Amino acid sequence: MTIRFPVEGEFIQLDQLLKAVGLCGSGGEAKQRVADGDVQVDGEIENRKRAKLRPGQRVDFAGETIELVAQG
Repeated sequence: MTIRFPVEGEFIQLDQLLKAVGLCGSGGEAKQRVADGDVQVDGEIENRKRAKLRPGQRVDFAGETIELVAQG
């Protein structure tokens, strides 16, 4: 399934995104899953919990794909 997520402002941090879309129940869980190498950004494993994601990027996690889009 693909989730389209509108980004407010210039970027959203990876850990905040996972919590905002409901794929992680807490910020702590999101940070741990990123640290464990469970998250891919644009096809590459991303280990930076606070990686700044911008519209046009794609996140794959737990069988879901999140497409970041500009708000508005």
